[in-house]
Amino acid sequence: MATASFRVEQPVGLAGPAGTETFNATLAEFTSWRVGGPADRLYLPADASDLSHYLQTLAPTESVFWLGLGSNLLVRDGGVRGVVICTKNRLKSIERRDGLRVFVQSGVPCAHVARFCADAAWGGGEFLAGIPGTVGGALAMNAGAFGGETWELVERVQTMDRMGVCRWRAAAEFTVGYRSVVGLPVDEWFIGAELRLQPGNASASRSKIRELLARRAGTQPTNLPSCGSTFRNPPGDHAGRLIEACGLKGFQLGGAQVSTKHANFLVNLGHATAEDIERLILHVQSEVNRLCGVTLHPEVRIVGERLAATGGRSK
Repeated sequence: MATASFRVEQPVGLAGPAGTETFNATLAEFTSWRVGGPADRLYLPADASDLSHYLQTLAPTESVFWLGLGSNLLVRDGGVRGVVICTKNRLKSIERRDGLRVFVQSGVPCAHVARFCADAAWGGGEFLAGIPGTVGGALAMNAGAFGGETWELVERVQTMDRMGVCRWRAAAEFTVGYRSVVGLPVDEWFIGAELRLQPGNASASRSKIRELLARRAGTQPTNLPSCGSTFRNPPGDHAGRLIEACGLKGFQLGGAQVSTKHANFLVNLGHATAEDIERLILHVQSEVNRLCGVTLHPEVRIVGERLAATGGRSK
């Protein structure tokens, strides 16, 4: 399938809202763990056109990192160098298309997509209510919940590259696995997707979403900051079971704790640092490997720089 490309531009001087740029912006408020140091520059785009225009102004050597709801991310205490682009509450368009299709931009929370599809009497997207992130993040890692995975619904995706050029790419261009998506070129990011649903019943879908959310509240520590599941499930087993079997439920380092409700959730008790959480991740990995002979691989992405003992930054 041919890949169409076009440049979306918003020339300087045209009427319309512009994005917001902040220097030395603390990222803790943009992550679900509520930890993380500053970004050199934080950009909140007004829309896709504004984002395309902004990317064209950056120097080719400028580091760029994209951030959604920050629900699968640990930002170290030293922060992130270069530019962080946050799409939370930004790229938030969601539109019905023909043939049980919906177009969703990357900044839309997955839970909103689940409700939108239920209201349209479309089935198959209810599991999205259990993914605590945006569509962009779900696309990047094939996020899943309650037995469903994001890319099961994807027909094609819309991307934007470092030069602000938008492209449509078919789902077949990507190799998708458990919490893994391969095929997106370097310096190209997901900004939207066209999803295909199934004929359904609005009342039944809403009821299923309520049931799934009740199950989530009953088994997961939704009252404390976390990133959701910290580790991928190893083949044929569950990370939470292994962690609990090692006696780590409730184990605490600094302000970070292995949840007493679900052992695959590491929570911020209110005063954790990113360093506390990273140390706890490493400790859990070490103990599970030592006692069970299993290597746990994090779902969470760890970015940024540590703080040196002197208070400065270190890689």
